[in-house]
Amino acid sequence: MTDPDRIQDGRRRKGEQRRRLLVEAAMRVIERDGAGSVSQRRVAAEAGVPPSAVTYYFAAVDDLLVATLTSVNDLYVERIDALGPGDEGLAALARLIAPTTEVTRAHLVAECELFLMAARRPAMRPEIQRWTATLDAFLAPYAADPVQRTGVATAIEGMFLRGAYSDADAPGPDEAHRVLRRLLDR
Repeated sequence: MTDPDRIQDGRRRKGEQRRRLLVEAAMRVIERDGAGSVSQRRVAAEAGVPPSAVTYYFAAVDDLLVATLTSVNDLYVERIDALGPGDEGLAALARLIAPTTEVTRAHLVAECELFLMAARRPAMRPEIQRWTATLDAFLAPYAADPVQRTGVATAIEGMFLRGAYSDADAPGPDEAHRVLRRLLDR
């Protein structure tokens, strides 16, 4: 999504701000009620705008879901791209993986739901491919072997999923870091 503050044209800036408001409202609906509950009316009510505002920016719910997944992915890609090299970068990645509060867990559950929806919605799949490419690029300096990188990436996605469904067994940041370190040291 475009940063509204960088847009010079006032009408375009307002439009981009409205799109962002709607995407954030969609994410709150998903966090609270699940991805299957997203509708143009519910998102409009959550955002405090008329339903016609949602249809103006998103012709279909799928378009809104794609924009929401893209927004989630943008944040992860930005954060991963900013991670440093070496063990500090790996520790920072572990902190991204491990939810530490119920608020972050609710958000993680919503993110996982969006990623799983992409399995059935072709319009969402490019975001999954972008995530996979970002993760692979981050892991490349740690593991030259693409098979090893795939294994580590799969473990990362598994830790995300475990963090979403289990508060007792979910790895914390230190444990996630140890797991990543062990997988990469092999």
